[in-house]
Amino acid sequence: MGAAVPRHRAFTTIPPVNHHQVEAGRQRERGQATVEAALILPLFVVLALAVIQVGLVAYSQLLLVHATRESAREAAVNPQRASAVSAAQSATALRSNRIGVELVGGRQPGDRLTVSVTYRAPTDVPLVGWMIDDVPLRASMTVRVE
Repeated sequence: MGAAVPRHRAFTTIPPVNHHQVEAGRQRERGQATVEAALILPLFVVLALAVIQVGLVAYSQLLLVHATRESAREAAVNPQRASAVSAAQSATALRSNRIGVELVGGRQPGDRLTVSVTYRAPTDVPLVGWMIDDVPLRASMTVRVE
């Protein structure tokens, strides 16, 4: 029979595992993940608050359109500015001291009257509100005076 082929020790022996070194590496990775989360988390919070603020401004715009519709309906029957302002202020939960109403056009029956309502939407969301000024919103509607 032939001569035996020597086995090389380098290919068959697995070096011993130092469990302390493995655990130390895992702890370093956990520490790195914590630092990364601590750096990224504030950015995500500010981004989420900015999205909430945009949603509140969009909601204010929807309420403003409703207030404009109610104001225009009132102006069609009673084309006095005071009645249009009162209708716009009482139509929604918008802050009445931030609402402005403008009437443009004829005031006689059959005339067209354009009612424009403006609103300064507050930016009150924490961390975002101080970075953004109040947002001016505007809606208008034209009606025929009855």
